[in-house]
Amino acid sequence: MNSLSRLIRAAGLPLLVIALTVPVLSLSHEALAQDKPIRIGLLYDLSGPFAAAGSVASQIGAQIAIDLTNERGGVLGKYKVEPVTADSQSKPDVAINEGERLINQEHVDVIVGVYSSAAAVPLASKVEEQKKILWITTAVATSVFKDRNLSYVFRAQIHSDQYGQAGIGFLTEHAKPDLGVEPKDLKVAIIYEDGPYGTGVAAADEQYAREAGIQIVLKEAYSANAPDLSSLVTKLKRARPDVILHAGYNPDITLFLRQAREAGLRFKMLIGNGAGYSQLDKLTATFGSDIDNFCDIDPVPAQHLDPAKLAPGLGDLIKVMVDRYKAKTGANDVPPHVSMGFNQTWILLQNVLPIAIQKYGGTDAEAIRKAALDVDIPVGGTIQGYGVKFFPPGTQLSGQNERSTPVVMQYVKGQIKVVWPTAIQNMPPILPLPAQSPYAVN
Repeated sequence: MNSLSRLIRAAGLPLLVIALTVPVLSLSHEALAQDKPIRIGLLYDLSGPFAAAGSVASQIGAQIAIDLTNERGGVLGKYKVEPVTADSQSKPDVAINEGERLINQEHVDVIVGVYSSAAAVPLASKVEEQKKILWITTAVATSVFKDRNLSYVFRAQIHSDQYGQAGIGFLTEHAKPDLGVEPKDLKVAIIYEDGPYGTGVAAADEQYAREAGIQIVLKEAYSANAPDLSSLVTKLKRARPDVILHAGYNPDITLFLRQAREAGLRFKMLIGNGAGYSQLDKLTATFGSDIDNFCDIDPVPAQHLDPAKLAPGLGDLIKVMVDRYKAKTGANDVPPHVSMGFNQTWILLQNVLPIAIQKYGGTDAEAIRKAALDVDIPVGGTIQGYGVKFFPPGTQLSGQNERSTPVVMQYVKGQIKVVWPTAIQNMPPILPLPAQSPYAVN
C-alpha cells in the first residue's frame, strides 16, 4: 500500500466528517448495484462575480472529496460517485433553473452546493416542494432555515447569526485590554451588501452589539453591484467608528477599500464576514500589505487547526485536501471555502449515505433525510473542528447544524492566523491597526 493509499485509508474512519458547499445526488434502489454509480450534481457559481469570491474554491473542495471517496472504492467501498456539474452563473434565477434541471432531467435526489444565500433561499423552497434533498455547503444566511420548518434541506455549515455572535464576542473580550476602552464606549459601524447574506450578518451584528452595550454609530446597506461607494465612505468619515464590521463579496469589497483609502478613512480595526474577505490571495493581489492585520470571521480553513485536537486521521486528510487544491490551482493560499466544500461533501458521502443505504435501504431523498437526522458527530470530528447534529423538524432552525462554529482570523504578513476563540488561537490578536497601515488612526 503506497503512502497516499494509507492517508486515504486513515481518512476513512467513521468520525471523519467535513463541512462545505457540495454536489447533487441521485440514487434510487436499483442504482445500488455495484456497476451503477451514485450520480451527484454539484451546483455552484462557476462564472460571474461569485465564482472568484469563493464558489469555485468550494466546488473544487467538493470534487476532491468525491475523488478521494472514489479512490477508496466509492461510498461504503462499493458505490462510485459520478458528479453532475451545474453553473448557477452568480444569478438566483439561473440557480433555480439549474436546480430544476438537475432534479427533473438528470433525475437526482440530492443537490449539493450553493454559494450565494440569495440563491439558497428560493432554491430551498423549490427543492422542499419536490421532496428532494438540498445539501448546502457554503451559503450562510440564517433566513434559509429560520422559522421555515424545512424537512429536506440540510446545512452542516455555520449560519449568519453566528458571525455577529463571534464578532461582538471578540470585540467585547478585547475592547479594554487592546483598544483601551470599555465595550460600552466602543463605536462600531455596520456596513453590508443588501442581499440575504449581508442583511442576515448585519442583523446579527446589530443584535449582539446592542446586547453588549456597544455603540452603533452607523448601519448602512448598499447593492453588491453598486458602481460607486463614495457616499458610504463619506458617512463613515463623519461617524468616526473605532471598528467597521463589513459583510460583502469580492467586487464591492475591492471598491470600498480603494475608495476608503483615497478618501482618507481611518479606523482601529476592520472585521470582514467571510465571502470576499476570505479570499486572501485576491485581496493581497489587489492591495498588497494594505490589508495586513484586518480580521475575518468564517468557518476555519482546516489547515490552520491543530490536528492533535481533531479526531484521528483528520490531520492526514486535511493535508491531502490542501495538497490537491494547490496542485490543481497553483495557488499558495487555500481559502476556507475549500474546507467548506470538502467538509460538507465528505459528511454526506462518509456519514450520511452509508446510513441511508445500510439502515434505510437506498439513497432516495427519504432515506437520505432520515439518515441525516441520525448523524451525531462530536466536536473535533470534522476537519473544521465542529461536530454535526441537525436540528429536527418542528424546531426554529430545522435542518441547520446545531454544532457549527466560526472563528475570527487575522491577516498577518500574507498569512491567516486564528485569533479567537482564545482556546484554539494560533496567536493573540494585533489590535489596533499598527501605525504603518494606511487605514490606521493617527
